[in-house]
Amino acid sequence: MLMGILLPVLVAFVGLAVDLGMLYKSKAQLQAAVDAGALAGSLELPYDPDLSKGLVNAAVNDMIQINYPGAVVEEVSPGTEIRSVNVQAKAQVNTILLNILGITDKWVYAKAAAGFNKLEVVFVIDNSGSMKGTPITMVREASINLVNLIIPDGTSPSTKVGLVPFKGLVRVGDDAGDGQPAGGRNWDGTLNEGLHEDFMDEYWALPYYYRDRVTLNTSSGVPEVQSLTTDKSTIIGSINTMDARGVWSGTIIPMGVKWGRHVLTQEAPYTQAGDPEEYRKIMILLTDGDNEDGKCGGPYVQSYEPNNYWTNSYYAMHVTDAHCEDSGRLNADMLEQAQLAKDAGIEIFTIRFGTSDNVDKALMMQVASSRPGTNDHYFDAPSVYDIDDIFKQIGRQLGWRLLN
Repeated sequence: MLMGILLPVLVAFVGLAVDLGMLYKSKAQLQAAVDAGALAGSLELPYDPDLSKGLVNAAVNDMIQINYPGAVVEEVSPGTEIRSVNVQAKAQVNTILLNILGITDKWVYAKAAAGFNKLEVVFVIDNSGSMKGTPITMVREASINLVNLIIPDGTSPSTKVGLVPFKGLVRVGDDAGDGQPAGGRNWDGTLNEGLHEDFMDEYWALPYYYRDRVTLNTSSGVPEVQSLTTDKSTIIGSINTMDARGVWSGTIIPMGVKWGRHVLTQEAPYTQAGDPEEYRKIMILLTDGDNEDGKCGGPYVQSYEPNNYWTNSYYAMHVTDAHCEDSGRLNADMLEQAQLAKDAGIEIFTIRFGTSDNVDKALMMQVASSRPGTNDHYFDAPSVYDIDDIFKQIGRQLGWRLLN
């Protein structure tokens, strides 16, 4: 008799638990679908900023139906932030006990908002001779495509973009504001004047056929740093100056990272950067090799000294022991500069182009700002044809975010 009385009660409790579980699960699934819909819609905002063309609505609806078939999109409207969209949807849930009890409102609801970040982005690009030809052409095209995504035509952008090309040094203009004339820079920030005077006796001691191969000042071989700007034509013009030709001076990656940090922070040199509380600051570092100053091994070692490597940002200030063998100073300086950038609130994406060994990859992974347990900010590009896709992947990480 007791079981006869309790059994319906137990069945009711089980049925109620199942119904509530279904409602909870459906709510979570709908929220994920609406989040995805808002993000998909926000990607169309550069092309449909006031939602009048239907592109945002179509993207929202398509994404929600993919993730939750049968959901009803109730509202797609402009958000309160610039370039943002609000989405609200509902879905009906089939229940068991609630229907018997006469509870007919079995809808779950979800809403989300997504939009573009206010960005400050600096491309830090290897311009050494091994990048010439198709590689640097593909990098230019991919960089311009990313600029077009984050600074759409016909808008008044808040996003700023800069460029730091590097070889064995960087070259800055009059706008650097570092108290030095325009030109190349040494590691300590002083003006790079090429082959140090203390090396001239060794230079003149070389046979003439070796002297003829030495360019005494290699600064002109590096495209100039472009400070942060919202002017799309200016940054595209700067990107198009990169051809990886001209005189060589090695590959000193820490110089690129150091000056990328300078461009993205408010303190001199360069003061165009905004408040880190207001802007998401991004450095995109691409190189096709490890550090190279003629003492690091590999295919580019020179048999005579001094050579063009001796005009780089270390040798030119008479530092002759800053090499990279045995995890030496160049690698250590690169990691130190990356940490200084991260400490300043800068997010670093790294791209290792070409054939890499595990040491190269490990260093670039350390430089990247990947989330713990992931390599989401590190990319390996074995082929030139991987470069554009990788820039698009980075663009998808930069272009949108959930706002609530």
